Amino acid sequence: MERSCDVFVTGGGLGGVAAALAAARAGRTVVVSEPTDWLGGQLTSQAVPPDEHPWIERFGATRSYRALREEIRAVYRRERPLTPRARADPELNPGAGFVSRLCHEPRAAVAAVDALLAPVADRVTVLRRHIPVRADTDGDAVRAVTLRDARDGSETTVAAPYVLDATETGDLLPLAGVEYVTGFESRAETGEPQAPATAQPLNMQAISVCFALEHRAGEDHVIDRPPDYAFWRDHVPAAWPGPLLSWTAPDPRTGEPVERALAPNPDEDELPRPGARGGDADLWRFRRILARRQFAPGAYASDVTLVNWPMIDYWEGPVVEVGAAEAARHVAAARGLSLAFLHWMQTEAPRPDGGTGFPGLRLRPDVTGTADGLAMAPYVREARRIRALRTVTALDFAVDARGARGAVRHPDSVGVGAYRIDLHPSTGGDPYIDVAAHPFEVPLGALVPRRVTNLLAAGKAIGTTHVANGAYRLHPVEWGVGEAAGALAAFCLERGTAPHAVHARPALLAAFQRRLTEHGVELHWPAVHPL
Repeated sequence: MERSCDVFVTGGGLGGVAAALAAARAGRTVVVSEPTDWLGGQLTSQAVPPDEHPWIERFGATRSYRALREEIRAVYRRERPLTPRARADPELNPGAGFVSRLCHEPRAAVAAVDALLAPVADRVTVLRRHIPVRADTDGDAVRAVTLRDARDGSETTVAAPYVLDATETGDLLPLAGVEYVTGFESRAETGEPQAPATAQPLNMQAISVCFALEHRAGEDHVIDRPPDYAFWRDHVPAAWPGPLLSWTAPDPRTGEPVERALAPNPDEDELPRPGARGGDADLWRFRRILARRQFAPGAYASDVTLVNWPMIDYWEGPVVEVGAAEAARHVAAARGLSLAFLHWMQTEAPRPDGGTGFPGLRLRPDVTGTADGLAMAPYVREARRIRALRTVTALDFAVDARGARGAVRHPDSVGVGAYRIDLHPSTGGDPYIDVAAHPFEVPLGALVPRRVTNLLAAGKAIGTTHVANGAYRLHPVEWGVGEAAGALAAFCLERGTAPHAVHARPALLAAFQRRLTEHGVELHWPAVHPL
């Protein structure tokens, strides 16, 4: 089958959705391919609640990202039996979790994404369960991309003047011959003190297979002992304070051991104000996505929390730049680790009351949309990254590099973001890298490959270093990158120009930035403190 459109977006995660929305709102036809059943990526198929900065309710994100957040809240107000107090709260946080001002179930985000796309449904075609397998190139341009339907093996070729890579791992880059980098660059290349002396292209951040849990006290929901349980129970990773399956894990900032605890369904006379921050030592509430006391009495027997904790980080090997069989083996092993950790919690984990095991912990497949209760897709923190017109490094916004000056101001800014430089343990055996950072800007040059003329990075594949990626990989930044890429493709089609020209010509750049500002994209930060 053959299709054509104005803008083809491969990858229906947050960046891909934002790119499709921006291009379609500009009147362009869009085809989006997505390897899973759900659009939304981190928020949905990967089951990762939003990780956001403390100013997210007021500024520091695009208008459309805030619309997504408000639509998620609207889903709860329309469809769930909230208490009157929760329903009236303008900053409703359904899970009252600590990690975000908006902790919610993945299905609520699926519904919100569908609602945002509904007004442009006549211009957006979504091909679910499709993966890119080939690209047709002509010199420095990508002419078409061939997709394979994972269900029946049939193929569809999509031709478009603009092609956007919003995949979780930069899948289109090798297919289209786009120059890219993976893993750690060398210190000589980036100047970053955290970088190694020599490049380590297969040294990448851990992946995680997340899952949703509730707790039914007095019931037995213990899963069968996973085949690799003994290995994971006894496994002591390098730079770890003890067995991986335990409540003790390093503090990302200091490396010192921190004792976590699990106390399901805490008795709370007063739920925390939405957005209240608490450490991850309280594992249950940290990523809780449904707090039963925010809903009518008896509506839910238990809270629901998402497990995206240090104990399920898998860094035994990379899933990028290795053969398909090896990548599949590592994903399967990561799934095995998650199930092993669940079995350990159900049977051997120390309880606050001095007992052992929480047999009432129960997987919630309805929350993750899968048969086994694990997320549809692994949470991949790091992708292939284009060799871009402008590569962002930690020196652009790390506090120890910039001091009181704040982050570098980019004249070609197309958005903003804020997060600490937070890298999880990596496949090379490196521990956490956690560096204080100033709120930063996203340069247009980071979205544009040096050579290829009509492919744009619309997600994690943007031009950052391995270290800088630790801050640029978060939800609102990925959405903002995708929105800028989709808007840029539409702008170039309208003006009969090209991304390289927009980047190089001040008049075109100014016109594009005005267009972004008109659509609610913030280009610069007010004075705010570092994170």
